[in-house]
Amino acid sequence: MPTFIVTGCYTAAALKGMIANPSDRAEGARSVVEAAGGKMLAFYATTGPTDWMVIAEVADVHDLLASMMAVGASGMVSNVQTVRGFSAEELMEMQKRAGKVAQAYKSPA
Repeated sequence: MPTFIVTGCYTAAALKGMIANPSDRAEGARSVVEAAGGKMLAFYATTGPTDWMVIAEVADVHDLLASMMAVGASGMVSNVQTVRGFSAEELMEMQKRAGKVAQAYKSPA
């Protein structure tokens, strides 16, 4: 299954709720990923421009994006970004394919 890295920020309302009523946000993330038909590989609270990161395997990016729309609509997260991650093995295969494509490429100059 393809791997996706999703990052985002908590809103002020979410932070207020987390302070008043601490909860396991990894389990919250896991339930969303599983509802999308995927498997959560990791959850991290992060520093920097985002507050959290989820690494997940999901067969269909449409399902993942639909789940992120639902989470975003809750008003508890913002700045949600999703990128496709590739393993070292996948990168190796891309390099091999690029070598074959490069041989077929004809430069205009």
